[in-house]
This record gives sequence, C-alpha cells and structure tokens, in this order.
Amino acid sequence: MESLSPLEQSLHAARALVLADLVAGRVAQADVVSLVEDSVVQRRWWVEQWPDGAGFVAGLVAQDVQDALLERYGRWPLCPVCPSGDPHALDVEPELGPDPHWVCHQAGVKVAAVGSLGSATGGMQSS
Repeated sequence: MESLSPLEQSLHAARALVLADLVAGRVAQADVVSLVEDSVVQRRWWVEQWPDGAGFVAGLVAQDVQDALLERYGRWPLCPVCPSGDPHALDVEPELGPDPHWVCHQAGVKVAAVGSLGSATGGMQSS
C-alpha cells in the first residue's frame, strides 16, 4: 500500500475533523458533505502552492464549510455555551494557523478543537 504524502495526510485529516463536527451537529447530509469535498479540492491546490501551510488546512476547510453553509442554510455551528440571547455561530481561531479551535467571541471562550465539537456540546441540542 502506498503511503500518503504529508500534503495528502493533512487534507485527509482536515476532511475527517470537519466531518466529525458536522456529524456532531447532525448536519452531515450528502449535500453538506459535498461542501467539505469541494473545500478539500480547493485547499489541495492552495497547500501545493504553500506546503508550509499544511498544518493550517483543517481550520481553513472548517471556515470554507462554515461560509458555504451560511450561504445555503444558516449559521453553523451554533454556540453551545451561551444559553440565552440570539443564536450565534462559533468562529474558527486562528484564522490561519495550526491547532484551530471553535471559539465563542460573545463569551470569550474556546469551545472545542476543530473536530471535537461532539465532546464539547455533550447532550445539548441547538434549536
């Protein structure tokens, strides 16, 4: 079996992390999964041009999917931390950097690493 290049490993990891968050939010329908695939294709070109950015791909794919979902369906992922007020989405930080996290700017807290939303939200449902 052929081993994957570091570039492909970073793309596969990014896909898996973002899919895990979509599954945790119960929004991993086929059309949404195709948004992840579209982003991975675009980011493959990006990371081929800038190999040092391989560690940033997961955060970028998460942001791409978040932006695409906002255009089609609405905000995602909704903040599980703030119990009152207007529903709002979490943001990815850093926008371009390693170890991306979902962050609530209203509460000023890191909610979860990208790929770990399921453990952060526990049994909470977003409405």
